[in-house]
Amino acid sequence: MSSVDKAVETQLKNIQTKAGKSLDQLYALIKKSGLAKHGEIRDMLKKDVGMGHGDANTVVHFYMKSLEPASAQASSASPNAAIDAIYTGPKAHFRPIHDKLMAALNKFGEFEIAPKKGYVSLRRKKQFVMIGPATNTRFEVGLNMKDVKATARLLAMPPGGMCQYKVNLTDVKEVDKELIDWIKQAYDSAG
Repeated sequence: MSSVDKAVETQLKNIQTKAGKSLDQLYALIKKSGLAKHGEIRDMLKKDVGMGHGDANTVVHFYMKSLEPASAQASSASPNAAIDAIYTGPKAHFRPIHDKLMAALNKFGEFEIAPKKGYVSLRRKKQFVMIGPATNTRFEVGLNMKDVKATARLLAMPPGGMCQYKVNLTDVKEVDKELIDWIKQAYDSAG
């Protein structure tokens, strides 16, 4: 089992423990709701089960994936394939930023890599950073750390979101010591 598979398994176990419901029970609740859109289901889980945004989002992701035919699931099974899919088409030019960030982060120590549909979540005990193209022209690094003074580059995000800060990039040259130091601080605080 790969470290990504173990990370997902651990994440799903933690979600079930916090929710007090098995995945089958959560899926049954979703089916019973009659909701079909990702955001509506996520919001229902947050409201009715008391889940946090990230946990509810993860449950919906796996619920929707369980509805796909087996052939579609097999094609997206590889984490590397999921990451490759993020950097295709008009977003392909952002892959060097991703690769440079990952090369720097791999020096920190162990962490989980959880590719999502449009970004990659990196976790220790909790998510410390999200990286990926926000648009076709802007790459985004979302950071989870507290009590850091925002700057013109390190933008504070509204409370309650997936990250407390974000840094926008357009070029691999912007992956510099300052950014890596912020990511290291987020890594250290997640551990």
